[in-house]
Amino acid sequence: MGKIKVGITGYGNLGKGVEYALENAGDMELAGIFSRRSPDQIKPRTGVPVYSMQQAEQLRDKIDVMIVCGGSANDLPVQTAQLAAYFNLVDSFDTHAKIPEHFARNDEISKKSGKISIISAGWDPGMFSLNRLYSQAILPDGSDYTFWGPGVSQGHSDAVRRIDGVLNAKQYTIPSEKALQRVRSGEQPELTVREKHTRVCYVVAKDGADLGRIENEIKTMPNYFADYDTTVNFISMEEFEANHMGIAHGGFVLRTGATGENKKNRHVIEYSLKLDSNPEFTAGVLVACARAAYRMNKEGMCGCKTVFDIAPAYLHEKSAEELRKNLL
Repeated sequence: MGKIKVGITGYGNLGKGVEYALENAGDMELAGIFSRRSPDQIKPRTGVPVYSMQQAEQLRDKIDVMIVCGGSANDLPVQTAQLAAYFNLVDSFDTHAKIPEHFARNDEISKKSGKISIISAGWDPGMFSLNRLYSQAILPDGSDYTFWGPGVSQGHSDAVRRIDGVLNAKQYTIPSEKALQRVRSGEQPELTVREKHTRVCYVVAKDGADLGRIENEIKTMPNYFADYDTTVNFISMEEFEANHMGIAHGGFVLRTGATGENKKNRHVIEYSLKLDSNPEFTAGVLVACARAAYRMNKEGMCGCKTVFDIAPAYLHEKSAEELRKNLL
């Protein structure tokens, strides 16, 4: 059987991460990169063909799965819906409050096209979501806690960069160590999002930009910053390039619960990630989900899916027999 042919839309940090991840997938190969930029401006490390986004529909028979590497604020709500009409695809849409809306839109389109669209595949939403599901199923009498960071949020950084007057920006998510320790101790505190995290932004503004307006737009941005204590620092491009070019991230998902007579036995489930490169790790999740999308569609499935709908064996390159032998 031939390799699964994958297309990438968008060649920023995430798209480049997918390019690396595909090199470690023996059953998959990169068939092309699609960009809104002029193709002659893109120089892929692997030398694969580059096409304009307008050419995607013409190449629908050359691509088994499209991995959509855009920002959640403006790109994915449009691009995923456009591409779902022609391709099996995967995206990393991470605006949690808007996932039901994003799902419904792409479910309708993918069912009409007979394709699979797996949305919100990454580590949160994605792997953290799966761990919340498993933990709730195992400890139904309990409480969930998610802590992000310390590290760079790509989605939040992208949202800040989209603000008029911003040249570049990085957003750091900082978990509260005090809140984290309370949860780890087995306590079940009621914590607001503001008590669990703070957000810190470093922004390079264009000359003459209204800094007060930019800061206000950041701090009041719904679904991103409005519910958090956020600090905005305006810095020079030189300082930004010297101190804020890294893209590390991570976080923790915990569930505390009780079992037994009078709920006397307490349990803590903890799953954590420490990532040197947020986009490269996210890319690994996207590639595994792209494999699943291809296999599920081959079996006749269509419509929009999330990580909750994917049987684990679909994600892995090895056969079901090998997995039973080596991993169970």
